[in-house]
Amino acid sequence: MHGSQRLVATLALVATCLAASDARALPLISEVYYDAIGTDDGRGFVELYGMPGTSLDGLRLESINGDGGAVAVRLTLSGSFGGDGLFVVADRRSDGSTDIADADLLLDFDLQNGPDSLVLLGASGVLDAVGYGVFDTSQVFAGEGASASDGAAGTSLARRFANIDTGDNAADFVELAVPTPGSAPIAPIPGPGTA
Repeated sequence: MHGSQRLVATLALVATCLAASDARALPLISEVYYDAIGTDDGRGFVELYGMPGTSLDGLRLESINGDGGAVAVRLTLSGSFGGDGLFVVADRRSDGSTDIADADLLLDFDLQNGPDSLVLLGASGVLDAVGYGVFDTSQVFAGEGASASDGAAGTSLARRFANIDTGDNAADFVELAVPTPGSAPIAPIPGPGTA
């Protein structure tokens, strides 16, 4: 191998390792809509990001009440990530309907307003978590780093990039004036020239 071929091969290996390390961090909670204007029934959702084709069987979402730390909602997931890597779990009304177009899974739930946390769990424990709102010293924060803001009614909390987790909810999540279930910004994997 010539020097330039070795360099290209080395950079390709580094890019592959970076992609593999990113894959170990998935799936992630990418957007949460918990406080609609008016009733929340049939309007809330949780969007997840993961490797396309990966099964969600055996995973669950738990909403943790900031006042006392009890599990307020427990959702058992099923299905798999589509080709875009996004999966939307939407609140189902008693008649089976929802306002969330193209939802992947309908479950009956009502996430509380903050300060609360949402945790994604698998067989190995916590895979991802977001805490939102202002927690005082007597409350239970089950998120990562510092909490994200408690968005105003009608807004959602979304990751800046659905596939990037810095371990700090305040840095990772922004408030969206218009919720975007099933659509999220994805940061490109750096090419070999930038690795």
